[in-house]
Amino acid sequence: MYVLDTDVVSELRRAASGKADEQVVNWASGIEPALAYISAVTAMELEIGVQLVERRDRSSGMVLRQWLNNDVHAAFEGRILPVHVEVARTAATLHIPDPAPVSDALIAATALVHSMSVVTRDAGDFSRFSGLNVINPWRDAAADGGAGVAGRLRAPEVRRE
Repeated sequence: MYVLDTDVVSELRRAASGKADEQVVNWASGIEPALAYISAVTAMELEIGVQLVERRDRSSGMVLRQWLNNDVHAAFEGRILPVHVEVARTAATLHIPDPAPVSDALIAATALVHSMSVVTRDAGDFSRFSGLNVINPWRDAAADGGAGVAGRLRAPEVRRE
């Protein structure tokens, strides 16, 4: 099972326009959607990103809001993992001896507590966490075939005018 980092979810949004990295799309298409999860931290990061765009560009913000509310939340319904006490305590241990970015530590801890792999482009940031399996679909061997998670996160590309 997999915990998708924010960068993976964001990249898959670009698949409908053909602008997503082919290896990422192939990887996501090759896994069963039921095996893909996100952390509540990823949900927060996506929400922050959408709100920032909404403040700058109402039209683009509306497109992203629709994608987040209708596509992402639907695609991961029942598969958004909360940050509970065990995750928080595990994340705290990941800050010793060197402090780590809080979001990365919480996502890593979520994966560790649930015995999952983290899927991210930022493999270097997560490789510091002992015992965590990290997959970089931009670089690692891509799986093919299947009707995976990639098709469920597609939305129109945001257009700049």
